Amino acid sequence: MLFTGLALALVAVAVVAAMSGQLHLPAGEVWNSILRALGLTDVPESVPNADAALWTIRFPRIVMAILIGAALAVAGTIMQAVFSNPLAEPGVVGVSSGAALGAAAAIVFGWTAAGDWVTAAIAFGTGILTTFAVYFASRSGGRTEVVTLVLTGIAVNAFASGGLALLTFLGDNQSREEIVFWQLGSLNGARWEEVQVMLPVIAAALVAGFALARRLDLFSLGERGARHLGVNVERTRVISIVVVAVLTGAAVAFAGIIGFVGLIVPHLMRMVIGPSHRGLIAASALGGALLLLTADLVARTAVPMADLPIGMLTSLVGGPFFFWLLRRQRRKSGGWG
Repeated sequence: MLFTGLALALVAVAVVAAMSGQLHLPAGEVWNSILRALGLTDVPESVPNADAALWTIRFPRIVMAILIGAALAVAGTIMQAVFSNPLAEPGVVGVSSGAALGAAAAIVFGWTAAGDWVTAAIAFGTGILTTFAVYFASRSGGRTEVVTLVLTGIAVNAFASGGLALLTFLGDNQSREEIVFWQLGSLNGARWEEVQVMLPVIAAALVAGFALARRLDLFSLGERGARHLGVNVERTRVISIVVVAVLTGAAVAFAGIIGFVGLIVPHLMRMVIGPSHRGLIAASALGGALLLLTADLVARTAVPMADLPIGMLTSLVGGPFFFWLLRRQRRKSGGWG
């Protein structure tokens, strides 16, 4: 029932998103446009420029919202399992702050003049490198303790935030506006070329996440229990962190920083479906896609002739919602433990 409901809701919101905008389109026109693209009908457009609006602007944005929402939610699910901490989210390992620092450097130093892909490529690369820096800095004696990894991530995030502030100070007014807008997150300007790059990367990382599901279940027994059951804890942790870095890095590189998706969605799905990670990862992917697609729909339709930053919207809604979730869990069982 959960998977069916999420899938139907995702399709419904996608249809509404395709219909909504400055050029309103009826649902029948959206369906006919898809059939025309597949060569299954020759019914002409009932609304001028309908196909151009759908296939150039709205459909790429819808697909990108689905991919990024699924990526962030699954990354959060894996992080919470590996760290055995419900407050863990993808930014803990520094991928978001590292990507923001790389993107800011590209904007301030004018590297974006080399092409439209430079900012995304540098953001993805610096996000991955930051994650590896956090991991290797916290590794000692062939092992990595969770507490050390978290504290190292906090230190690296603080350093990256300082570097980001310095670049913002050094940049001109236009660069500062670009940095601030990038940090707020947005799907405005999504293109099929970006989807083609993002799709195989996120799909491969999601498959890897599903492959880790059984070992993540054993992590709930603690490191010692998982090790006694034959899990190579350190290797699993490394693979999990790489998967999280790839998922988050790909999402952040093309959309900027979007908060709370990787924190809230896993909690909601776990409350409904339970802690088994095979079903939890699939449910989180659908839930994250639905959440971000809905947020993007609100972001571009709430204010006429304006496109709100989606990261700002998810934080404004996600913060109070997570506080309610925290209070509910405390009343129910005395805390997350």
